[in-house]
Amino acid sequence: MTLVGSGAIERAAAIGAVDRRLFGSFVEHMGRSVYTGIFEPSHPTATPDGFRGDVLELVRELGVTIVRYPGGNFVSGYRWEDGVGAIADRPVRLNLAWHTLEPNRFGTDEFVRWCAQAGVEPMLAVNLGTRGVQEAVDLLEYANHPSGTALSDARIANGSPTRHRIRMWCLGNEMDGHWQLGHKTAAEYGRLAAETARAMRQLDPGVELVAVGSSGPWMPTYVEWERTVLRETAELIDAISLHNYYQEDPSDVASFLASAVDLDRFIERVSEVVDEFASARGQGQPVKLSVDEWNVSRSNGAPLPADWTVVERMGEEAYTAADAVVVGSLLISLVRHADRVASACLAQLVNVIAPIRAEPDGPAWRQTTFHPFSLAARHARGQALAVPITVGTLPTAKYGDVAPVDAVATVDDETRSLALFVVNRHPTEAVDLTLDLRSWSEELSLGESLVVHEDDPQAVNTAAEPDRVIPRPLTGVSLVDGCLRLSLAAISWSTTTIELGRSR
Repeated sequence: MTLVGSGAIERAAAIGAVDRRLFGSFVEHMGRSVYTGIFEPSHPTATPDGFRGDVLELVRELGVTIVRYPGGNFVSGYRWEDGVGAIADRPVRLNLAWHTLEPNRFGTDEFVRWCAQAGVEPMLAVNLGTRGVQEAVDLLEYANHPSGTALSDARIANGSPTRHRIRMWCLGNEMDGHWQLGHKTAAEYGRLAAETARAMRQLDPGVELVAVGSSGPWMPTYVEWERTVLRETAELIDAISLHNYYQEDPSDVASFLASAVDLDRFIERVSEVVDEFASARGQGQPVKLSVDEWNVSRSNGAPLPADWTVVERMGEEAYTAADAVVVGSLLISLVRHADRVASACLAQLVNVIAPIRAEPDGPAWRQTTFHPFSLAARHARGQALAVPITVGTLPTAKYGDVAPVDAVATVDDETRSLALFVVNRHPTEAVDLTLDLRSWSEELSLGESLVVHEDDPQAVNTAAEPDRVIPRPLTGVSLVDGCLRLSLAAISWSTTTIELGRSR
């Protein structure tokens, strides 16, 4: 049976401007994310700095705009000083977060140089687990002060004469989690984050600061953690973080496909708490949200390595076509909340639960999840537009009855283009969807329509078959008399562009 749905795309349904930082990612010293991921001096494609050139090409194609570093759980035990200076003099340390050895051959300066070559903005996290205010300020001085002090001059001596000008900083990572080194109560963390924020702003008033929010809506401290932290920090920070990962239960595929419903609720609940403080304090601009860890993950709770070795394969998941559809649906949620979400980071970038895989001395390739992200990063520009759709309901065990089709659009008046992103998350039924565009005053012409879908939703991309799952032309698309018609296969994510011509 094919379901029938209808809706409308209207300029009047504007939500807010899509921040380019919405298409961020994340690199942590975990598994092979750094070593043999983005950094492999012996690789045939390596740059003079030791960065994998094939991975750099894919990162640019992916369209990532900002990358968060160096963690993640790793940062809560990290001494940033270990990762600067002459590589031969850098100490090898125990990486307690992931039970491996950290050689510190890649650190802050290398990361900033890698970002410049990848064309992305760097986003740094400071250690508020085992360290505190002074260490955070020292790192900021090292990175951003021009010269004339011990730390800024050390950066210059280390080969970076120009200051790094890092704008966005995370005040720790997942401090609500018992797994985190230096885990704190909300009150303890809120006070430390506030003092760190004050000190960092004394040094560099232009920094943008992100406080730690809940590690997930499943946390027992969820919402109360946010309230307590905001009580201390609301006037000192720019954003509060949200983290969540979604796993498939083979016995409940419908709920997995509807994971974006949970992300919607997470964003909206934290937004309510933020608004409580904005209203009570008369703040004109409420704190934004930074969804700086999100993804589909199949390795949650995987055991740590038994031995202390430098590089261990961890979280190297082969993503399926169904995973790509869910990632696409989560991107729809993020764009739909453009008025609240200032940044977001797909975790992670290379090898570890990542859209890019790379083998040591070997090839790099695009995972299935690469494709919806790259298409959204390319086309989701300008203003986000709500796209209400009527199409019945799909029962799920986790989220109750949900809409089987979800969509969002963006309009970019600079490029004169409209982009639609739509997911059919029904496990078995196709949908014929009609969208009314007759309210647009411009002449409209159909552009490109691409779909991520496979008859086998468990299909994956591998080194041997890197293009098994790719975006393909969406058939059955038409734009006639102001009505856009699309035929959406079950478990599919698609994007369609429409060019805006002269006013009619």
